[in-house]
Amino acid sequence: MNWQEIEDIRWLLSNAAHIVLRDAAASEIPLHRQARRLRKMLSPTRCRLVLQQVALRARAAAKFRHAERMLFTARGLEQATDDGVATYKASRFPEGESVADLCCGIGGDLTGLAKRCDVVACDTDWVAARLAAFNAQRPGQPGVCSPVVADATRLDNGAFVAWHIDPDRRATGRRTTRVAAFQPHAQAIQQLLDRNPDAALKAAPASVLPVPWQQRAELEWISRRRECRQQVAWFGSLAAAHGRRTATCVNASGEVVAQIRGAMITTPPLASRICRFVYEPDAAVLAAGLAGSLADRLDLNGLHSPPAYLTGDTRIDHRLLAGFEVTDVVPFDMRRLRRLFRTRRVGTLEVKKRGVDCDPARVQKALVAMGGNTATLLITRFGNKPVSIVARRLESDVAEDGVAGHKPSAGVCFRGQPEARASDEREEHSG
Repeated sequence: MNWQEIEDIRWLLSNAAHIVLRDAAASEIPLHRQARRLRKMLSPTRCRLVLQQVALRARAAAKFRHAERMLFTARGLEQATDDGVATYKASRFPEGESVADLCCGIGGDLTGLAKRCDVVACDTDWVAARLAAFNAQRPGQPGVCSPVVADATRLDNGAFVAWHIDPDRRATGRRTTRVAAFQPHAQAIQQLLDRNPDAALKAAPASVLPVPWQQRAELEWISRRRECRQQVAWFGSLAAAHGRRTATCVNASGEVVAQIRGAMITTPPLASRICRFVYEPDAAVLAAGLAGSLADRLDLNGLHSPPAYLTGDTRIDHRLLAGFEVTDVVPFDMRRLRRLFRTRRVGTLEVKKRGVDCDPARVQKALVAMGGNTATLLITRFGNKPVSIVARRLESDVAEDGVAGHKPSAGVCFRGQPEARASDEREEHSG
């Protein structure tokens, strides 16, 4: 970076920029019109920085409750850990001790750690390190945050009680789950572990970590609002159960809503029939491979292996399960399903699929009918055959993020007439 670029970032961190950003966000004038006014006050670069930050703060509100006081880069925001998950992860670190946050980015995890620890935030990117330290500071906060611009592998992590690392998974420009493509690479991270084994490593939910790490660490998958946000490998004293797997659901405050810990069971007992209720495990449970363990504890059976849906004759209200009461089980035949939904006058249809190659959005569009009734269609395999399960989603009294009721997990849901189909339909992630 040249001198002027550094000065522009320092200005962005100043109280003067805070006032400009606050006023721009509060204005009802569109940003492109505000730009004309800002250009009279600021240099072109600082004007662009202000407009970028206003837009990024609006996007960041879904992740950070104090987004209006934070500063971001587009890439940093995409990769950052959200408030709830960061607070929960920080709760597993020793309070009041000195810790390091390596490859800190714009400080998602740092905001949680700085609430209870003295933290050194390290990143090779000067801008990211400065923004991270800025984002972590809060009035009355006990922790101290110090930014360091350096290669994480060269920092003396042995000087800290524990450390956290978020390896760059976009070093090649595209997001990857491959550990071999992480930066720092696995060998460099292993050297850090050899110097100080008390560590937490953040990875993508689908990343397959090296076998020695799986044997040494506790692998935890963390979800919020039924979306699996990340995988964390806890090493040394930070691990609650070495060599075990954990699925944890947290709320916006970082409190644990539900948790299961155990060994991966890939082949739980398979159901001989589809029972009165079908359950979908939380995304963290599925990512952790703990659906079989959960089925065993709750006396449920899988519809197929590996289990994505469980079934039983008893209603179970559990935060790690989304429940459905079965009304019909029919073959996956579009003509038969179309007749069924027209007869039932289903006008609001949620379509979910697991283990079957189909497009839920197209299925929904073809099946929705005129009428005021609602239904959920689960398309999956029973044994080796595709099957359609028509069901009613069970409402839950379990609250999450302070809101009572059950939030539907990812799927396609449409309310209204086919001609006015909502534009934000989403295909369920089935990985």
